Amino acid sequence: MYKVEALFQKYEKPLSLILVTGSKGLHKAIKVPEAHRPGLSLSGYLKGYAPKRIVVFGKMEMEYLRDLDPQERTLRLQAILTAQTPAVIVARRYRPMREMTSVCERLGIALFRTDMATMNLLSKLTLILAEEFAPQSTCHGTLVEVFGLGVLIQGSSSVGKSETALGLIERGHRLIADDIVKVFKKEGGYLEGAGVALSRHIMEIRGIGIINVAHLYGAVCVRESKNIDIVVYLETWDDQNSYERVGLEEKSSDILGCPIPFYVLPVKPGRDVVLLLETIALNHRLKQMGLHSAKEFSTKLHETIQSKRKK
Repeated sequence: MYKVEALFQKYEKPLSLILVTGSKGLHKAIKVPEAHRPGLSLSGYLKGYAPKRIVVFGKMEMEYLRDLDPQERTLRLQAILTAQTPAVIVARRYRPMREMTSVCERLGIALFRTDMATMNLLSKLTLILAEEFAPQSTCHGTLVEVFGLGVLIQGSSSVGKSETALGLIERGHRLIADDIVKVFKKEGGYLEGAGVALSRHIMEIRGIGIINVAHLYGAVCVRESKNIDIVVYLETWDDQNSYERVGLEEKSSDILGCPIPFYVLPVKPGRDVVLLLETIALNHRLKQMGLHSAKEFSTKLHETIQSKRKK
């Protein structure tokens, strides 16, 4: 449950927030990722008004309230501010009037002020709430950026995920997260992966221990987050399995309801897994450009067979 306190602690400086009153309201939950200006609701028209959203008072609202007598001002504020209102923010350096402070204190609503312009505040607040309320989960694996693609390397324990990622970093690719990957579903239906703060830029290599990639290879070899474009599953080579040899079959992995291209890469001594993973990334980029090597080969093979049959 996302609370007003979490919003204030994380975005106090970016939003230039100053808590005026209603510290008890910091424990209130923000139930919907929306913020709005009261507008026409201040005049008494409350049809369709949603009290669960964060309320932002801009220049027009503050000037309108100032023109009212104190008693009427209190009535108008009581009509739009309820116990369900998570927070109130007054923009453009306006100082909240006494009636507003009194209503917020009585209802336990956190009241903030900021020097940001109203529309700028609303835009940033909308983006922040959308990010914070985005569906998310965590998964086991290592996320790296390879040739501009976000590659999530998964597999059973000790199969060599971290070692493969380390080999990719050695070749100039970048680490996003190792072991635990936080996955967020963004607006537009794409996935973004990031590491947890505690283990950011950290890798565990069996036989060596904990290493800091940013310290060893430089800041250019790490980044905070990256879109997840493909999933590569490493598994120990099994002679009983029939692995893909042509590449016509395209598999996908479902993460938070989003289908992500999925590749199985068998691992055994003598196979250069780092090189193979780079090849998967490059081949996927070609597919995005409309160049599908397996389909082209299949088409040529079919044409050759047909031409021979005609003879």
